[in-house]
Formats: sequence, C-alpha cells, structure tokens
Amino acid sequence: MTGPPPDNSPAVLRAEQITCCFGPFRALDGVSLELRAGEIHALCGENGAGKSTLINCLCSSRTPDTGRVTIDGQQIPSSVVAAERKGIAVIHQDPIAFPDLRAYESVFVGRELTRAVGCWIDRTAMRRRTRELLRSLGEEIDVERPVAGLPLAQRQMIAIARTIALDCRFLILDEPTASLSRREADVLHALLRSLASRGVGVLLVSHRLEEVLMLASRITVLRDGRHVTTVPAATTSRAGLVAFMVGRTVNESATRRSPRLGPVRLEVRDLVVQGGRAAPGSTSLRVRAGEIVGLGGLVGAGRSELARAIAGIDTPERGEVTVNGVTLKPGCIRVAIEAGLVLVPEDRRDQGLVTPMSVSVNLGLSNPPGYVRAGLLSRRRASRLAAEQIARLGIKTRNADTPVANLSGGNQQKVLLGKWLAHAPSVLILDEPTRGVDVGAKAEIHSLIRALADQGAGVLLISSDLPELLSLSDRVLVMRQGRISGLLEGADATPEALLSLAVPIETSAGACAECVSI
Repeated sequence: MTGPPPDNSPAVLRAEQITCCFGPFRALDGVSLELRAGEIHALCGENGAGKSTLINCLCSSRTPDTGRVTIDGQQIPSSVVAAERKGIAVIHQDPIAFPDLRAYESVFVGRELTRAVGCWIDRTAMRRRTRELLRSLGEEIDVERPVAGLPLAQRQMIAIARTIALDCRFLILDEPTASLSRREADVLHALLRSLASRGVGVLLVSHRLEEVLMLASRITVLRDGRHVTTVPAATTSRAGLVAFMVGRTVNESATRRSPRLGPVRLEVRDLVVQGGRAAPGSTSLRVRAGEIVGLGGLVGAGRSELARAIAGIDTPERGEVTVNGVTLKPGCIRVAIEAGLVLVPEDRRDQGLVTPMSVSVNLGLSNPPGYVRAGLLSRRRASRLAAEQIARLGIKTRNADTPVANLSGGNQQKVLLGKWLAHAPSVLILDEPTRGVDVGAKAEIHSLIRALADQGAGVLLISSDLPELLSLSDRVLVMRQGRISGLLEGADATPEALLSLAVPIETSAGACAECVSI
C-alpha cells in the first residue's frame, strides 16, 4: 500500500466548489477535491454520483458553471490541449477515440514523432516506442492492427500506453481495470505505484473497492453530485466505503442458490470457433433451465468469441447449437433470438447501444414482439415497453426520451439488459454484465440474474470478476487457449482452482482434449 504523503506535499491540483448543471439536473453541487503530488487518491461513488463530470472539469473538457480548477494555484485554461500541456493526462472509461487508426498511430495521434526537422512522420520510431510502452505493461500487441479490431482489454492497454508517453505531472484514470484480467490489473497497479513514487499525482476512479483500499492513501466519496467525505484509506473499510457511497445498507452477500433444474435450455456440441484463438479444439456444454453456468478464464482465452458463435453473430467452423431442443442455423442471429437466445455483449458502447439516441429507442432496438406492426412502429407499445423496463430495472433517467449518452455507466448497462429482456428470453448469455458498474447497481444486477434463473431461464455468465463469477454460478467452466480446460463446482470452485485452470500452458499435452458436457 502506498503510504500517506508528507503533510507539506504541494497540492498540484485543486477543484474548488465546482458546480455543473445539465439543464435542470445538477450533476455537481459545490464539490471540492485536492490531489497532491506523489499520492494515489481514489474517487468513489455510485454511478451518477458525478465522478465522470468532475473528471471532465479537471481535464478541461467541460467548463464548470461555477468554481474553478487550479494547478499550483493557477487556473487551468478551458482547453483540453492546454490542460494536457500543463501536465494533465486522462484515461477515460471508454478510451477508444480513433478506431480506424493502427495501434501505434493511436498512441501518438496529435503528437507524432518526426524526423528531418519535423518534415516527415517517423513511423519506425513510433512503432518501436509503442512496443516498448506495451511491453512495460506486460503486453505483446500487433501495433499494426487497427484499434477497432482489438479486444476491449487491449484497447484499454493502448490508452494507458498513450498516457504513459505523455510524461504527465498527474494522471486521472476512470475505471482503468474494469476490462482487464487480474494479471493485467496487477501490472497496472505496479505502474501506478511507480508513478506515484516519482512524484506523479494519481486520481483513481474505480468501483473495485478492494483495489481502492489497496492502492489509495486518501479516498474522496461523492453522492448525488455532492462531496460526502475525504478519508485516509488506512482508517476505513469496504463496508464503511459502501455506506458513504450509497447512504443505505447494501447486501453484497447472497445465500448460495439451490437451483431447481429443468430441461436443457442450451446445448453446444463440438463447436469450433471460426479463427479461434490459440489451440484449436471443439467445445461442448449444457445449460439447464434454472441454472447459472459461469464461463471463466483470462482475457483472450476465447470466451467472447465462443459466446458470439453460440449467439449466431459469428459463423463457427463446425459444431451445433441447440436451444430448447431446436437446432440453430449457424451464423444467424435472428434465428437464435426467435428460438429464445440472446447475448448481452461486453462492449455496451460499440456493440450494444446507440448512445446519442433515447432510452426508449434503445430499449426497442432489438425489435421485441409487437414492437412493429404491419411494418410500422407501434408508439403505444414502445412507450409501454420503455416504462416497463425503466421501472423493472430501476433505470435512473429524467424520462424515456433522455439520450443514453447522458446516463451513468450503470444505468446504460441496465438499458442494455432491458433491450434484450424485452424478448423474455429462455437463454441469456451475459458477457461482463457488471463491467464499470457501482456496488449498488452491481447488487441489483446480481439479484436480477438470480431471479431470471429462478423463473426458469438458463444463464451463461462470462465474467473476469472472480468473486462475482464464483458467487453467482452453480457451475463454472474455465477456458484456456480457446477451449474448455475444466469444470468447477461446489467446494472445488475457488479462485485458486479457477486461475490454475485458466493460466496458459506451453505445450498441448496439458490442454484439456475432452469436451466438458454436463
């Protein structure tokens, strides 16, 4: 743990009485925060507490209605470029900005390395430096690949590499480990400690409270746009943080379910994913009515690719998927949906939602039954569907016409869930359903998943959050190098056992050659 900085540490960044309004909604109400050189300071709060708005004010991407932001006592100009020149670097929760650029171009966009007195872009030097930065993060990424073609975790690592290259005075990170594996998160934690030891002030926004307590010297909590408290990390606990954040009791622990299993909802037989990762091998699995089957493994093990092939988004090389006894046509998502199978994707921004559009429109994007009649949108049905899902999922929005972009990450995730729950599916594949979601919303989503299983749905749950995976799942299948390496259930389902099955191996001899089908 990083220790508290000396009391005489200079304050490199101050937000003073910041107020920000979006129409009649007050996102920040007189919030103050101080970040010192050489400390890791955590910023916590539920989705919608005002954390992202405060970050936008700190980096000058938004001008506060009242209050000011200063560095060493001097007010920061209302310009992102000027703030960056002052030494402010930000890694946002959804970092991809130039999806069509190559990885190395994305790292240096706007500040390209040049030669011949600035007449030519030095692409060779940019490639080399990008590889060096990524290796310092424990990553080997093809720097020639377009960013849009990379997994979400690798996009996050590229954003981190870009920020490291800035040589900043202080660094602001919004949910930097939400899409990272434990190994990648450990590498980032070590990097943040190293930066702090060199005098960089780090502001960390994270819903992973264990991460916050492990890294931070001080913690500031926001609730409903207001400052609640700033406390030393050494004097608080997870339970204390939760109480500050939500202002109410949150039951994070739930009694393990005793599922009442019904018929097989989903059966996958000898499925080989097109262009599958690492070791080519077939996958078989079953999910019964009333059952939550977890799918664990490291980022890059092929979990999302398997989910896409099952859901008909991608066409597998071979194999068969059956839903409620009906064999699906490979690579046909419409057939899968009509059979009762839906996939809630990991990347809600690029694969799940159209954020400039309203909550109501997004909830109807999947075209649930009765939404369109005789080729025309039923506005009455659309309005009723939006009202039902907003109430059912507790989506916090001014009204159904609010753009999804204006919602917090947790409420966007609820809209994405509602979009597919409108089909009343019998099989749900949930890929990282609580990524970037606060502790209160996470507990609500967990309760919803359990309720759906109790009502007879079969759930295939993909999660990199080991406590979430192990607490929700009745059984856990583990993927390694593109295939299922083992099955864990009961007392055998521990973090150590899961990681042992997930860690890559050097030879094919240790890979599980059999298909797990239970």
